[in-house]
Amino acid sequence: MPDKMNVRKRKTKSVIFMLLLMTLFFVAIFLFLGLTERNIHFYLPRRLLRVGAVLLVSYCIGSSSVVFQTITSNQILTPSVMGLDSLYMFIQTVVVFFFGSRQIAMMTGQANFLISVGAMVFASWVLFFLLFKGEGKNVYFLVLAGMILGSFFSGLSTFMQVLLDPNEFLVLQGKMFASFSNINNDLFGLCVLIVGICILITIKDYSSLDVLSLGIDHAVNLGISYKGLVLRNLMVISVLISVSTVLVGPITFLGILLVSLARQIVPTYKHSNLIVVSTLLGCIFLLGGLLMIERVFKYETTISVVINFVGGIYFIYLMLKESKK
Repeated sequence: MPDKMNVRKRKTKSVIFMLLLMTLFFVAIFLFLGLTERNIHFYLPRRLLRVGAVLLVSYCIGSSSVVFQTITSNQILTPSVMGLDSLYMFIQTVVVFFFGSRQIAMMTGQANFLISVGAMVFASWVLFFLLFKGEGKNVYFLVLAGMILGSFFSGLSTFMQVLLDPNEFLVLQGKMFASFSNINNDLFGLCVLIVGICILITIKDYSSLDVLSLGIDHAVNLGISYKGLVLRNLMVISVLISVSTVLVGPITFLGILLVSLARQIVPTYKHSNLIVVSTLLGCIFLLGGLLMIERVFKYETTISVVINFVGGIYFIYLMLKESKK
């Protein structure tokens, strides 16, 4: 038994090391490809900001997806089922519908960020407190309520978008897809601060989440404060997903892609390792996707379209695999 554990630890470390090398390779290519002495001062700072945004988004989505799957005891669900992406689009649509595209252009900075993140976090926290207020409710109630609310907000957004002027809709369309091209410097610093606080809050919970992965009954019997642990981490998940979505836009299927691959390539139950692997995979996929968008597709599509296409196919594969079981 100890030999098997040592083999797993060595394999996990070697996988993390290989992924780290691949990430550094993609970072180097992304930063320095095509740079010359004339344009390095213009392009390098902007590319560094995009790499930072990729790292931040990879951690937010990878970490929240790993923890969410542990909480729900389901390796197919991701935080996107809570409907936060639909709520984000609903907020943007409401602003354009009632105040016009000029207003949303003026709100590109901190105003839009604070309104969007605040509304998404507030809505999800209300849902969480309602979930834990009653004794008869469980996490599946949260998933069901999130899916219903997501469909509700998506339907309202679509209804208002149909009524929009075509020129107004073109401005709104830019909010529908993830983009790493126009990262706001001030917003990025604020996002790093928020994510750093979330890491400090949840890093001590990783060992408890390892125990929770055994099941709710086992975790409670082993002394885990189930409600407090789950509520605290759900609140952090809502903050991470809100920050990621508002910073670059919605990427629906990235979470399921990262976490499912992480669980397959590392034989571990430890959340600290799974989150690191998911984050590194996210950096590799996003940087590779951005390079494809720039060098192959010549900006004719967006990164979210590529990620959602690959992730959607992988999600269908997982569904078919689970149905056979």
